[in-house]
Amino acid sequence: MNFIIWLVVGGVLGWLASLMMRTDGQQGVVLNVVVGIVGAFLGGLLISPLVGAGNINDGNFSLPSLLVSLVGAVILLAIVNLFRRGRVR
Repeated sequence: MNFIIWLVVGGVLGWLASLMMRTDGQQGVVLNVVVGIVGAFLGGLLISPLVGAGNINDGNFSLPSLLVSLVGAVILLAIVNLFRRGRVR
């Protein structure tokens, strides 16, 4: 059951990140889930040690962990946009 919740939360976070970065029209549901989960992993590596919060990959579904995962997904989309277009939107 935790795996299904992890996929749903990852998808929602990926979708929110794609809305913030204006890439929602280019992505589908599967890519939103991938961006959310990989972004949570990236946020867990980069942001969690700085702010002392977990991420959704640890099974911690608190507000700080959701924010860390969302920021990680936005950072991931910014990196992808940088390599795809040569600039960050």
